[in-house]
Amino acid sequence: MTLSFKPRIFFVVADGSVVTTALPGIAQAREGIDGALTGSRAGDLAYLESAFERHRGGYHGRAPDDVLSEMQADLDLLGQVLNQPHPAGARADLARTAAGIAGLVAIVQHDRGDKGDAFRWFATAEKAAHESGDRRMTAWVLARHAMVPLNYGAPEAAVRIASRARRAAGRTPTAAGALAAAVTARSLAAIGDLRGARMAVTDVRNLVEHLDGQETADTWFGYPGQKHFVHLSQAYTLLGDTEAAYAAQDNALDLTDSPSVMTRALIAMDTAACLRLGGDLSASAEMATGIFDRLPVPYRDGLIRSRAEALHQALHGRPRDLLGQALMT
Repeated sequence: MTLSFKPRIFFVVADGSVVTTALPGIAQAREGIDGALTGSRAGDLAYLESAFERHRGGYHGRAPDDVLSEMQADLDLLGQVLNQPHPAGARADLARTAAGIAGLVAIVQHDRGDKGDAFRWFATAEKAAHESGDRRMTAWVLARHAMVPLNYGAPEAAVRIASRARRAAGRTPTAAGALAAAVTARSLAAIGDLRGARMAVTDVRNLVEHLDGQETADTWFGYPGQKHFVHLSQAYTLLGDTEAAYAAQDNALDLTDSPSVMTRALIAMDTAACLRLGGDLSASAEMATGIFDRLPVPYRDGLIRSRAEALHQALHGRPRDLLGQALMT
């Protein structure tokens, strides 16, 4: 029998480098060989772990819709791999990865304002985290989940979910535990439990002092200094402690040369809320209106709008009308 091979095809791109195309059928051939071997699809499992690490880095200037689009292929692969048999250890690792990726989708949906879908993705993430047996992952999912009701008008529900997150986190200082304490502080302040909120603020400050390494990474899975001060800014604003809130806002901005669109807007909305608390309603409304008017279109719904609407409800007279007109555009 004579074997014939098709020649490898090369393309030269504008910069002079050489790019190769995949040989026809090569991917299918590997899948056939791999499927005949015993064990799990190790290549897919390793890839999905790397995908979680890549996606959890945050927006990096991308709009939320763009992030979801970039995740679509990995979500499709995750669904396929989850529906295949795996050894117990590999299945636990896969469940942990699934919890993380589902949690990331939930975060983006939360930021977009799709509350219902955020809840559903977090429920899926929690289910996967429990299956993995990873308490740190479970604590992270629950702490993030608590931010949905907190940021969209249901702080009592947020308190309950954050309490579960703190139990899952335990006493070991972790990013998940610090986030859970921070969300607890904000939630208790929002329902008027000022004593409980201040105790939670003390807890999160103590936890942050003992975080290091990956626990402080500037990702959606870590609890870096900037994120800490953004949470403190909102907690102190809700507590009515404008002096501490202004200090937290300054610290958050000082910790990075180029805060994200969402971070800048949320901090500025807290500043506007503090101006209202200080009695300058006109300055408050003007600042919030300016923030909202300058927002790129993909950011005008969701979390930032929710914060602006809460301020709008607290204003009255011409300042209320001014911000109301901005929200209508």
